[in-house]
Amino acid sequence: MTIVRLGYVAMSVELQQASPSQTMTFAQFSKIKDRDAAIRKLERIAVSNLENCLRLLKHNAGNDIQFFRFSSRLIPLANHEELRDWNYIKPLKEALANLAEFLREHPIRVDFHPDHFVVLNSLDKDILKNSLKTLSMHEALLRGMDINPEHRCVLHVGGGYDDKEKALEQFIHNWAFIRPDIQKMIMLENDDTTFTVKEALYLCEKLGVPFVFDYHHHLANHEDEDWVSDWERMVSTWSHSPLPVKMHISSPRSEKEFRAHADYVDPEMFLRFLHEVKGSVPEIHCMIEAKQKDAALFQLVRDLKERGGVKWLDQTNFVME
Repeated sequence: MTIVRLGYVAMSVELQQASPSQTMTFAQFSKIKDRDAAIRKLERIAVSNLENCLRLLKHNAGNDIQFFRFSSRLIPLANHEELRDWNYIKPLKEALANLAEFLREHPIRVDFHPDHFVVLNSLDKDILKNSLKTLSMHEALLRGMDINPEHRCVLHVGGGYDDKEKALEQFIHNWAFIRPDIQKMIMLENDDTTFTVKEALYLCEKLGVPFVFDYHHHLANHEDEDWVSDWERMVSTWSHSPLPVKMHISSPRSEKEFRAHADYVDPEMFLRFLHEVKGSVPEIHCMIEAKQKDAALFQLVRDLKERGGVKWLDQTNFVME
C-alpha cells in the first residue's frame, strides 16, 4: 500500500488575480528617480506576491492539496548586483509570518525549484557565487515561513560542458565550497537533455542528496529505458530525509515537441508509473509539472476516478493498494 499525494507548481489557473510572480525589471527600477521610492515599490510587489501565496495555500487547503511548489520569483531583483545593500527580507517579515501561521494550522509540504541559472557545477566562479546567493535567498524565505529548509530545493545537475564525466566531478569539487546549511536544502533530479537517472543518482549517492525522479525527463533523455531497476536506489537516497519520496510527473506536448510539457497529465502514463512503485514506499509525493497547473491536477483526479482501482482519502489524495 502506498499513499499518493498530488501537488502543482507555483500558481493557479482556477484562482484569479493571485499571481505570486509579479515583477519589476531593472530597467523599470532605474526609471524611478528616487531610489528609496523604487525600493519601496519592489517591496510592495514582493509583499503582494507573498499575500497571493497565502491565497494559494488557502485554495489548496480547501481542495485537500497537501503539496505545493512556491514560485522562485517572489522577490523581484533580490540578487541584482546594483541592489546589494537592500535587505529584502526585513520588510517581508509580517507577510512571511502570516504564511508561517497558516502552515502551522494547515501543514502541507512546500518547496522550491530555483531557476535554471542556478548552476552548481559551473567552472565560472561568478556563476557559482550568484547561484549560492540565490539559494541563500530561498533559505531565508523558508526560515521566514518557519519551515525547516532541509530538502526543500530541487535542482538540475547543471551543464555537461562537452564532458559529462568531468562535469559530474566538477559538481563534487564545487560542493566543498557550499555551506552545510545550503547543502542540506538540495535535492537533485534527472534532466531532459543532459544528465540521466544513473548520472544524477551517482551524485546523489556520493553526496548524500535525495534524488527526485522526473519520469517525463527520463523518457526524453536516457541511455537505458529501464528505470525500474534503479528505483530502489532512488528510494534509498531518501533514507535520511524527514520528508517522503518525491517525484515529478508531466506529459510530452506532442511527439514533435516531446520535451515540452503538455497542458495536462496523461493518466495512463501516470498509472504505469504508480503500478510499478506501489508498495515500495509508504508514501510518495508527486509534483505535477503541467501548463494548466492546478487545473491539470483536478483533471488528473477526475481521470483517475473514472478508471477506478484506487482508494480516495479525500479530494486529491489516494492510496494504491
